[in-house]
Amino acid sequence: MSATETPSNDTTSSPAALKRLAALEALKEVRSGMKLGLGTGSTAIELVRALGEMVAGGLDVVGVPTSERTAELARSLSIPLSTLDETPELDIAIDGADEIGPDLALVKGGGGALLREKITASAARRFVVIADETKMVDCLGRFPLPIEVVPFGLTVTLRQIREVAGALGLTGNLEMRAGAGGGHYVTDGGHFIVDAHFGRIPRPGELGPALAAVPGVVEHGLFLGMADIAYVAGSTGVQIVRTSRARG
Repeated sequence: MSATETPSNDTTSSPAALKRLAALEALKEVRSGMKLGLGTGSTAIELVRALGEMVAGGLDVVGVPTSERTAELARSLSIPLSTLDETPELDIAIDGADEIGPDLALVKGGGGALLREKITASAARRFVVIADETKMVDCLGRFPLPIEVVPFGLTVTLRQIREVAGALGLTGNLEMRAGAGGGHYVTDGGHFIVDAHFGRIPRPGELGPALAAVPGVVEHGLFLGMADIAYVAGSTGVQIVRTSRARG
């Protein structure tokens, strides 16, 4: 993994300003005619807003949103939209991350759209991450790991998650994410999200497949071997972090 620094004239270091700074840097990769995956969450909001300004200025792109929230914002900004069924091959997917670890291993899902985000990222030739510098970690796990699960047999699924995590030496609370109106949070796909407070995850490459093998788990928030580049904004500018792995 390598990094370079891009200076910035923006002296503002508020979280929103840093997210916008990272989004603007990533959008330098976008050209007219491209098909873009649009992420979900607070950082992706800044991306969509900036993209809307570029579209208003004449940029000709098509966006594929990863959530209904992103779609609603994009429509309000007159960004042309499509779906993965209509547009199954994307040039770039751009999204935020809750954590960025060594070799661009990610934890995602804080915005509640991890399944759609992972499907969309897998459909793109390049997966670009945008974040502020607080998201950089030396080991994944500071942020709770989101795990999307089906409602049926929830007690069994939680027990099996604990078992596979315990086999890797991981313990901690499994918390059902709460919805805004009470009850469990429900994803756009009709699933629940469990936030796993495992602490440090030294072997994410083993945990990911183990969680995926649990029948009630739809998807987990470990995005491993997927990101190609990250634009990470800090008070001194944007750090460009690349992985040694290249996707076609």
